[in-house]
Amino acid sequence: MAEPLKNFFSVELVARLARDIARAHPAFPARAFQRDATKGLSERELLDRGKLIATALARHLPPSYPDAIAILLRSLGEPRTGDENLGEGMAPFFYLPHTIFVAEHGLDNFDLSLRAQVELTKRFTAEFSIRHFIAKDPERCWTAFARWARDTNPHVRRLVSEGTRIRLPWGMRVPWLDRNPHRIVELLELLADDPAPVVRRSVANNLNDLGKLHPAVCFEVCERWLVDAPAERRALVEHALRHAIKRGEAKALALVGYGTSAKVALEAVEFSPPVVAIGGSVAITFALRSNSSRRQSLLVDLAVQFVKARGTTATKVFKVNRIELEPRARAQLGAKVSLAVHTTRKPNPGAHTVEVLVNGVSLPAGSFMVVAAGARAKR
Repeated sequence: MAEPLKNFFSVELVARLARDIARAHPAFPARAFQRDATKGLSERELLDRGKLIATALARHLPPSYPDAIAILLRSLGEPRTGDENLGEGMAPFFYLPHTIFVAEHGLDNFDLSLRAQVELTKRFTAEFSIRHFIAKDPERCWTAFARWARDTNPHVRRLVSEGTRIRLPWGMRVPWLDRNPHRIVELLELLADDPAPVVRRSVANNLNDLGKLHPAVCFEVCERWLVDAPAERRALVEHALRHAIKRGEAKALALVGYGTSAKVALEAVEFSPPVVAIGGSVAITFALRSNSSRRQSLLVDLAVQFVKARGTTATKVFKVNRIELEPRARAQLGAKVSLAVHTTRKPNPGAHTVEVLVNGVSLPAGSFMVVAAGARAKR
């Protein structure tokens, strides 16, 4: 089993951080800092470990915030050289306590803290800390964002789109963002054709968030961006609409070319195995037969009703394929569904109902049974 992510913040990591700061500021009380930063560390989860270390930083750095942040910035390692965050694992989280320190102690030194977050986001991300500053003075932040959207560093540009998401995972809620979707769009317009995939994915995620609270705004932007869109922008829009498509929203399906109701019959559904133990997987295969005299463009997904601990269900949609189905033709399709235990989803025993979604329309497909780990799965 993989080691828990929280263990990244270890006694050894705190010692490394102390050495880095001591090199930048020899008067830093490294031993006292390490003692405070590791007291109760093992009992805490990931974010709380970062907060504990940030609290210890505040206790042992100079009381003047400008002096303290200057020391922290001198202690930083080299910025990332690539455009992507992939392949780095947990390493950038080394700077999570730094961003927490800025968010908790830097609001009264606004411009200095904005500059500090530019440096931190080049090494980790400042998407969480920047939200405290948006909440305090959005207009001041927007002036900086307009400048950062043209920065040569893609991670600085990404901070603009990621930090302004209305539903940023792990991020504090900022009511001002909820009330001002058009101000967010102002910034996204500057990044719609960004050369870096990491930025375009962030823009798509921001639009996806907008679609949850302000669907009309999201759809208007996507429709406009699709006009004479290059391939990269079209891919961005489709990624932005992914959850609306999974929800079967007609406008989203129409924007990506699947707005027409399908004339198909569902045939030959099979679950292999029909009974699967937690930790295993089930292959779901089926056929779609055209009932139309015309060629049909079909977006095909699977919706599985996962049983929750209390007996209720939650739907998860799995992508299957996009096909062009000829008149009266038959297409064989399928997908594999994992019943592995994940941090975000723990399977539970029970009957799992399945639907095939064709251009957003649900076709009942039956169910498979999940049993406890170690139980024999029938084939």
